[in-house]
Amino acid sequence: MKKIFDEMIEAQHKKIYTCAKRIVPHITQDDLLQPNDFPELEAHPYFRYEEGVLEGLLTARMAYVAHLNETF
Repeated sequence: MKKIFDEMIEAQHKKIYTCAKRIVPHITQDDLLQPNDFPELEAHPYFRYEEGVLEGLLTARMAYVAHLNETF
């Protein structure tokens, strides 16, 4: 199950980067660590939505891993 989360998170990272490149063509992967440095991304609803999906996946993975640690 953890592998599935990891694959979904990796795919979402790629989706966010592709989306960001359409909005800010010169953006790098490292820039996505601080997207608030780019007002165009801050105000873009689609980018913010996709970023929220990523945060949800990360949270779900953390909850799953925590659950696994409790059961062992």
